[in-house]
Amino acid sequence: MDAAAPLFRVEGVSKRYGGVVALEKADLDVREGRIHAILGENGAGKSTLIKIMAGVVAPDQGRMTLSGSEVVFTSPAAASDAGIVCIFQELSLIPDLSVADNIAISRPPTRLGMIDRQARRKLAEEALARAGADDIHPRALVKDLPLSRRQMVEIAKALARRPRILILDEATSALTASDVARVFAVLKRLRAEGLALLYISHRMHEIAELADECTVFRNGRKIATFAAGSKTDAQVIELMIGREYAHVFPAKPGVKESGKPPALQCRGLSWNGRLKDISFSLRAGEIIGLGGLDGQGQRELLLALFGVLRDCRGDVLVDGAKVTIESPGAAKSAQNGLALIPEDRKTEGLMLPMSVKDNLSAAAFGRIARFGVIDKERQSELVDEVIRQLEIKTASPDIAVGALSGGNQQKVVIAKWLMNRPRIILLNDPTRGIDVGTKQEIYRLLRRLADEGAAILFYSTDYDELIGCCDRVLVMYDGAVTRELMGAEITERALVSSALNVQDATQAAGKI
Repeated sequence: MDAAAPLFRVEGVSKRYGGVVALEKADLDVREGRIHAILGENGAGKSTLIKIMAGVVAPDQGRMTLSGSEVVFTSPAAASDAGIVCIFQELSLIPDLSVADNIAISRPPTRLGMIDRQARRKLAEEALARAGADDIHPRALVKDLPLSRRQMVEIAKALARRPRILILDEATSALTASDVARVFAVLKRLRAEGLALLYISHRMHEIAELADECTVFRNGRKIATFAAGSKTDAQVIELMIGREYAHVFPAKPGVKESGKPPALQCRGLSWNGRLKDISFSLRAGEIIGLGGLDGQGQRELLLALFGVLRDCRGDVLVDGAKVTIESPGAAKSAQNGLALIPEDRKTEGLMLPMSVKDNLSAAAFGRIARFGVIDKERQSELVDEVIRQLEIKTASPDIAVGALSGGNQQKVVIAKWLMNRPRIILLNDPTRGIDVGTKQEIYRLLRRLADEGAAILFYSTDYDELIGCCDRVLVMYDGAVTRELMGAEITERALVSSALNVQDATQAAGKI
């Protein structure tokens, strides 16, 4: 093959789902020893493209060539046999199996017709080391690992197949900062070894650090391919969304004292050594952020407030009255009025095979049913209302929610709880893995809900979101709130120093 020719080429590939055009005459060249970033909003066609390349779905038209020869993949196994492996945003691991079992599951090493356990463990150790995750024990059960470590196992599983082309779809969205650094080092090493890499991410700083070239898709069509670094972030985003982009968060009007008790108040909340004597108050109309490094108790705090965790100590007050919330059902009751937008929309927030309508109705049964029977007319009225309100892009409320783009799925998760008219909204990293346009819509929605009187507790791993969205930020470290930032104090420097539990220069100067 000509050294200048691409290793893999996509030519004129299209895919439709009913009347929805997912991909329209797409072209793409993938070269060895290069990291090629694929950019675009959710619904732009990126996921459809990589699913076609990975043999998950068949194109309606077009052709693909590998090393100059035309290829047709009828299954992911066929694509894997050809050297094309994809790490999808949704994990493919089996929770009740060990790390080693998951890594070797497609082709376990055998001896005399039996699985060679020693060889399997060695394969897993080598794959984990290659993925920069050799601190994960091969015999650990996947279900016992946090989400960020599961993602590292997924990467090791892909590398165990010795791919020629590795496709990563938001592979760092669930990772901690230290794991992201490890993955970046691994990807740069793989590039140096001659691997071809396709990298999908909504995080522009990742693209700037990793990519050699970029291709932008919009509305199912390829818009442009260009060398990484040749365009500003603003220019790239304008290509993605098709209009001028200004990264502006909604204005913060400030929380006015009403004389009423806080909507939500914690006094000395503790749990199992993971939450330590947490006290704060959250008023109606206020957005409070939860900051700090990932894994410092932010998720546990949200789960405790929503009645998921057992044996919590301390007091929780809603509208000034002490309450006992021992289950999610009690949390979302009319008396308490809480809603939780979970971290993982695929497994915790949605029932993917079910329709958009059924998913939206799941939390609001009390509003759409009489004597245990759903009022279909009332259901359709409320569902249509929230679809319009959040501008959810769906061909019909009756299609499976799993067919929607990631950003629209996240809107469904949020809309599901808005159907229940919550007064207190808990959000667990709600913009993870969604595009910049949808993020802006969610920022505007949160501010509007706060302006209408909702009290919002918002955990985010994105410092810009905490700075741009929040009236106050509670920084957590080792299960405790170590600092509260307000107004002009909410800066990246203050967030980083507080997350590391050290004084920033400004604080230190004031104490000398």
